[in-house]
Amino acid sequence: MVTVSPTLILSHLKERKVKRIYRILEGDLRIQTFLKMANIMAVTRLKYNDHGLIHSRITAGSALEILNILSKEITPNAIKDHGLRYEDAKVIVLCGAYLHDIGNAVHRERHHLHGCYLVNTILDDILFSIYKSRERALKVKCEILHCIYAHDERTWCLSLEAGVVKVADGTDMAEGRARIPYDLGKVDIHSLSALAIRKVEIEEGDERPVKIKVFMDNPAGIFQIEQVLARKIETSAIKQYIEVVAIENEKEIKVFRG
Repeated sequence: MVTVSPTLILSHLKERKVKRIYRILEGDLRIQTFLKMANIMAVTRLKYNDHGLIHSRITAGSALEILNILSKEITPNAIKDHGLRYEDAKVIVLCGAYLHDIGNAVHRERHHLHGCYLVNTILDDILFSIYKSRERALKVKCEILHCIYAHDERTWCLSLEAGVVKVADGTDMAEGRARIPYDLGKVDIHSLSALAIRKVEIEEGDERPVKIKVFMDNPAGIFQIEQVLARKIETSAIKQYIEVVAIENEKEIKVFRG
């Protein structure tokens, strides 16, 4: 069992490629500037919740945790379709999760599409420096772009890696993410439901491989599960492997299964 947090990602950087790419993502001026712009657009101008660097780290950590659990039973598409290694599947999930919301730097509308062209040449720079085979690098790049594009809740995921990224995106729902727009004066059901959630945990389940536990102070948090996480799970193509448990004051109040 792990708690969803910005530091969770640090426990998943064991492989050389994964660790190296994470350092590149954290240090690339273009990526970091785009993430700052994403929050200017989303938080400052639209008063949405966090879509910047902290959200990127949280989503990446959650995605790698879910991948670690699911890969014990399901073969990632990087391996099944391309003959790549598990390390490459982690690279795809790491980059897809870290970069999934970067398109908000252009506009919230169609940000999943904007993100693909914003990182197109950046991914070339990163992956060509990591992979000796340009063909392999380009395959990894396409899978990363699919993760970014398919994280939109209306778009069906066509790979395990993309589904993992989409579900992980929805796990960042604890109160800290809503604090900024709430402090800026946006009080609605979205912010109030997020403020009701104290923490989110991911663990191996009994009924299904992945159990996501959402701890809340009051039932308002149910809205966040139903309108954000559950809708992402529905088009993730991995919903049959996920269950979500809502817990209010240490008491299980609802279970969500796709």
